Order: sequence, then C-alpha cells, then structure tokens
Amino acid sequence: MTGTQQQEIMDLRALNLTPKQIARKLGMKVSEVNAAIQNQAQQTTLDRLTKGELDPVYQCLASESLIQLLPKIPPENSIKNILTKILPVKNNDDIDRGLGLVVIARVARYNQITVCTYLLDIWCLGVKDTISPRTVDRIKFKEFTESLFEPFPGKPHLVSLEVAQGMIFSACEYAESLGFQPHRDFEKSRSHIGEWDRKIRIECGRDGKPFYVNGPHDNPKKIMETLKRSRGEGNFDFLIGSDPIEKNFW
Repeated sequence: MTGTQQQEIMDLRALNLTPKQIARKLGMKVSEVNAAIQNQAQQTTLDRLTKGELDPVYQCLASESLIQLLPKIPPENSIKNILTKILPVKNNDDIDRGLGLVVIARVARYNQITVCTYLLDIWCLGVKDTISPRTVDRIKFKEFTESLFEPFPGKPHLVSLEVAQGMIFSACEYAESLGFQPHRDFEKSRSHIGEWDRKIRIECGRDGKPFYVNGPHDNPKKIMETLKRSRGEGNFDFLIGSDPIEKNFW
C-alpha cells in the first residue's frame, strides 16, 4: 500500500466513513482498509506512549448520585455538595446517595476501549473500590457500563474529564484528611485519570462532618477508631448495620 493510499484512507475515516464504504470508494479490499486503520491506530498509540501522553478520552460517566452534587452554575473553585442540605437519613435511598460511581474510558487502539471505574464514598472513605485498566471493544463497553451502573438509581450521565477528576480526587483528599487511604488497587488505576488541575472539586462529608455508613467489606471497628483519632468523639456520624448499594457492586 502506498503512502498516498494510506492518507486517503485516514482522510475518509476522519469523515466517519466505515471501512466498507472506504474500500468501495477507493477500489480496495475491506481487509486492506481495516489493516491500514489498525496499523495507523497502533502507530498513534506508540507515538503517545513515547511522549508519555495518555490515550484520548472516549467517555467519562458519573452516576446520578454524583451528578446531584453539581449546581447549574458552578462557583469559581468549588462544586457545592447539595447533599449537606438533605434531611437526616430515613431510608436506604438516602444512604445510597453517599456512594457514587465514576467511569473513565480512553481509546486504546482500533475499536478498543480501556476502562477504569471508581466507586466513591463521598461522605467518608473516598475511593472504596476500583477496577484497574480493562480493555474491551465498543459493544462490550456499552454492556459493561450498563451492568456497572445498574445498582445505582437513575441513569449514568456523560461528564467532562475535568469533572470526573474533580469528583475522584475531592473524595480522595477528604478521606485522606480523615486518615483513610484509597482502595489498594487505586495505584493501578490512578494514572488513567490524568493530572487534576484542582479547579473543579466537590465538598465531601454530610452536614459538615464525616458520616460513615458501613459496607459489607469494611472493618467498622477500625474505621471508627480512625475517625475518633482524626476528628474526635462526637464529631462524626455513623450508621452500622445498613444494607448499602455496594453489596451488589461487581
């Protein structure tokens, strides 16, 4: 294949033509067009890796519970946590809104998406769980994300990378101020998020203080002791013995 043909294929691909349409237009085999597209995608990926760049963002998704934190007009350096103004917890619906899910997907190579997920406890523990980079095709990505968000009320929302970063790192910072580290697998999925410019953040906690709601994999005694050391007796709220949404996560 000549360099001119390769460029013609990429130009037509940029116009969102399918490989079959490109092959017909250029009088080539579909397999040749597919090979050219895949080779170009692989070379682009290698060029980015050489420069230390991340793959481009495909989609960022956030659960309805986190979207509720976003006002219509964000103030300069903060996204107000409207959850601090809700009534005291009366049922599991209110409890569930302390948890939210963020998914960041990047274009890995031709027809392949690399996905990382972040389960956030914005009231206390920060990043409670995470799925480190997993590569799927576009069809599997749709099925994968639908299953991930199924336990959460409402539909997932598309958000910008900056908003996704603000949600994740705000939860991390708050949890760390209380003495809690992110989930052990966060180290594997941290780089996938990119660098946070700290312009967008959410206020965490509830009613101005930590609110711990125990999950199925927590050590409540250890967590309570940590909160007592970092905040002092009576300066945090807690609910033990709940049936939170995360029991169905993954």
